[in-house]
Amino acid sequence: MITNEYSKHWLLDSEIDFLNHGSFGASPIPVLEKQNYYRELMEKEPVAYFIRKFDELYYNAKKALAEFVSANTDDIVFVPNATHGVNAILHSLNFNPDDELLTTNHVYGACKNLMNYICKRTGAKLVIADVPFPIKKDEEVTEAVLSKVNDKTKIALIDHITSPTGLIFPVEQIVKELSAKGIDTIVDGAHALGSIPLNVESIGAAYYTANCHKWLCAPKGAAFLYVRPDKQKEIHPAIISHPHVDHPANPHSQFQSEFYWTGTNDFSAYLCVPEAIKFMDSLMEGGIKKLMGRNRNLSLKVREMISEVLSIEPAAPKDMLASLCSFPLPDGSDPGPFPFDYIDPVQDLLYVDYKIEIPVMFFPAPPNRLIRTSVQIYNFLEQYQKLADALKEIFG
Repeated sequence: MITNEYSKHWLLDSEIDFLNHGSFGASPIPVLEKQNYYRELMEKEPVAYFIRKFDELYYNAKKALAEFVSANTDDIVFVPNATHGVNAILHSLNFNPDDELLTTNHVYGACKNLMNYICKRTGAKLVIADVPFPIKKDEEVTEAVLSKVNDKTKIALIDHITSPTGLIFPVEQIVKELSAKGIDTIVDGAHALGSIPLNVESIGAAYYTANCHKWLCAPKGAAFLYVRPDKQKEIHPAIISHPHVDHPANPHSQFQSEFYWTGTNDFSAYLCVPEAIKFMDSLMEGGIKKLMGRNRNLSLKVREMISEVLSIEPAAPKDMLASLCSFPLPDGSDPGPFPFDYIDPVQDLLYVDYKIEIPVMFFPAPPNRLIRTSVQIYNFLEQYQKLADALKEIFG
């Protein structure tokens, strides 16, 4: 792998050009060292850790995250990942056979599976708004969503940054339009935190969830769920444990308490979120906002480079892109039903023959497929030139 001055802070395999930060993230060494510190603290005296120390550590970590995302600390809770957050919301709400759950064709696959499950269990209907890709302007997203709204629409799940296509959706406008019609919105911000500046409260959604392990580079198992104060009494974690029974001496709300403790677990990833914020903010003069801008600017250069090699027009306007960018590839073959760990032949070829780790995925459905680039601080232009050269060889 070609390296730069930031690569030394990560444990990434030096033999591989890792262009897929978007799938699972990657944590820098100082953050992992902090996690090991908390794990050792836990194992030295487990009872003292959980009974005497964890409460303060947890709420201090949550306070730091709340400040970073511009939310009240009483309105956010930690969850293991954004999918857990969406599960907590949809499993907490009541749906009837006449209700409709609305999302888009860019929805994250796991969340679509969840919505199908909820609909199958309750008799509700899943409605998909088709947002075009390639796309010319973000108004097309709002128009597509609103075109599917009717008096049966109970809730909408909208991605902040889409997973397959890497598009920034105009969530503030969509939330405003849906709210005016009496419809609550869940915003799935899995790719937003650490990729673009985030002010959760200004979005106005009833619910917002995001991963800390992706672009913020916290350890795996750290994410947050924001629930607007007027909705908190009806939202519960998927796992109900001791705090489900409220106690008058408890200084925290029932909402906070239930998510605070869902059973014995290694919660060290939560506690490392302040360290991740601190470290990512320290890498460049100008802090994490400068880092986000640097990643986006490089991603836009990659957009031009790969589009030229594939002889295609850029698939989205610049103002809809951040650290992710997706490009249509020539159609592959339809594999039929495929497992979770299915790997497209082009993705496999790039990894085996060119030592490039990058995802190739079907969108909107087989045989149509995309290749998606990710740009994190440890990536740089020469790596994507290597990718461009490989694609030129593969597709001629």
